[in-house]
Amino acid sequence: MNIKYFQDTGTLHIEFRVADVAETRDLDEDIQLDVDNDGNICAITIELARERADIPHFSFEQIAV
Repeated sequence: MNIKYFQDTGTLHIEFRVADVAETRDLDEDIQLDVDNDGNICAITIELARERADIPHFSFEQIAV
């Protein structure tokens, strides 16, 4: 997983896996979802993320199985 936050535009891009994007679906005017040929989610892009989410307070935790 690769997470990028572009502070100058407030854009958040979360890449779940590297794959060829077959289609980009607009969930609303500021959120796009990238899917592969099998319909699996590859990435999500959120424009104006700093206004839609609490971006400065981000944490990540990986839980062992």
